[in-house]
Order: sequence, then structure tokens, then C-alpha cells
Amino acid sequence: QAQLVESGGGLVQTGGSLRLSCAPSGRTFSRSAMGWIRQAAGKEREFVAAINWAGYSIYCGNSLEGRFTISRDNAKSTVDLQMNNLTPEDTAVYYCVADERLVCGPHYKYWGQGTQVTVSS
Repeated sequence: QAQLVESGGGLVQTGGSLRLSCAPSGRTFSRSAMGWIRQAAGKEREFVAAINWAGYSIYCGNSLEGRFTISRDNAKSTVDLQMNNLTPEDTAVYYCVADERLVCGPHYKYWGQGTQVTVSS
């Protein structure tokens, strides 16, 4: 069964940085779009960023671009999310996702278990 495994979450102070990583298990996603979606407690899922196999990335007009940067390594089928200047509003569970299509929104076929990011004030 195809899986996505996230790592790199944790507790950080306001203004700090974290780098999330996602690696596949059970199959490769080298030709798939991969990305990140987050969900804060009591809120709906929020699209963060995604990137296709050619390295084209989308943030879908959200306010995270500029602080967050997505990247991928096709040889390893991994995708990273560099998060800078974090604020408490970034506190959420961050999910790695993948699909054949690069799309805005939460409509991705494959999901990881999620990694918690907590930003303290």
C-alpha cells in the first residue's frame, strides 16, 4: 500500500523555522504532483503548496508564499517544505499529499499521517 511519511514537525518559537520532509513508502511518486496541506484544530483543511515532477510549484494565492518554500527531489521522490518566520497561526497538522494532477485545494489522492507543527508565542 502506497504511503507518504512525514518528518520534521515539532515545537518552535515565533519567528523560528522548521523544515518538513516527506518520503514515499510502497511506491515512488517521481511523476506525481506532491504537496502539503495543513489543518489547524477546529478549522478546515488549508492548501499550503504543491509541486509537480518538473519542479513547477503553486501556492494558489495564499499568504504563505514568501515564508514557505516547497521543493522536491525526484530521484528520491521526496518533497520538503521550508517554513520561515513562523507564527502561532501556523500551528497545525501538516499532511504530505500526492496525486497525478497538480491542483489547488485538498483534493489529493494520497495522504500521509500528518506531522504536528506547534508555534509558541
